[in-house]
Amino acid sequence: MTTDREFTIYLSGEIHSDWRDRIMRGACDAGLPLRFDAPVTDHSRSDDCGVVLLGDEGSAFWKDRKGAGVNAIRTRTLLGRADVVVVRFGEKYRQWNAAFDAGFAAALGKPYITVHDESLDHALKEVDAGACAVAREPEQVLGILRYVVNGELS
Repeated sequence: MTTDREFTIYLSGEIHSDWRDRIMRGACDAGLPLRFDAPVTDHSRSDDCGVVLLGDEGSAFWKDRKGAGVNAIRTRTLLGRADVVVVRFGEKYRQWNAAFDAGFAAALGKPYITVHDESLDHALKEVDAGACAVAREPEQVLGILRYVVNGELS
């Protein structure tokens, strides 16, 4: 029941752990026809891209605004091309950008999966309500993707 089609998966959210690598490595090991895209995950490069490319700013607000705009070009393009969006919320920072990506995916009609610890259930209840699935671990996402691609549960 495996499909010939390659699925494109956009991996959004938290950048301080190996969750992306765990999903990509597992997909490769399983031979799944998946292509992965993601935002720039180097924190300082992502934060500084606007001022590096467009010039310095006198305030943190405008520095952040420039960076957000430049990053949005990549994010909106790749998220728009995705078949499935995976949005990981971590413990270390409030990931407003990840919540925005989930909302953007929903607005585009893209199926999305959230990944987060149980402690964030209440804070993410609306985001989770729009998700096709809520996972706790990257390996659960991998299981969902395996099922989507070939109908297998193992």
